[in-house]
Amino acid sequence: MNDSKFATQLTAQIGEEFAAYQQYLAVAVHYDALALPQLAGFFYAQAREESGHARMMVQYLLDTDQPVRLPAVVGPKNDFEGVVEPVELAVAQEKRVTEQIHELSRIAREENDFAAEQFMQWFIREQVEEVATMNDLLTVARRSEDDLNSIETYVARDITIGETDPTAPKQAGAA
Repeated sequence: MNDSKFATQLTAQIGEEFAAYQQYLAVAVHYDALALPQLAGFFYAQAREESGHARMMVQYLLDTDQPVRLPAVVGPKNDFEGVVEPVELAVAQEKRVTEQIHELSRIAREENDFAAEQFMQWFIREQVEEVATMNDLLTVARRSEDDLNSIETYVARDITIGETDPTAPKQAGAA
């Protein structure tokens, strides 16, 4: 069983997704400590989503008979100033992940790996949504930095948390 270039890069992406999980968990804890339950809940849900993405990638490797090796992850940033900085970090992180997903898709295409290319399509759609959601949240956070209840109201009213996508790839360990 040899690693394809796609499988090698997907393995690295699993580490990126688990690092994003930890980063969003750190952001959630920051907002929890500030008694901002809507923001905290949103980022706890984002953390679960990132972990799910990593497990989707693990399942894909298992399904395609590729070796699975969980990479080490870089520790998260834990200290933030105020409410805007963590969202700025989230926007930058989602944009970076989008570039990584595009690169994975490019590799799949170059290798004529049609299954891998099809697998990545869900992630491409997901990243469009993630970047748009984080950009909108950043706009609201910047505009309402001095009115935290407005940010909380926005998150409660306008951001859907925990919605299941029936087209999502299967996660390793999911029932």
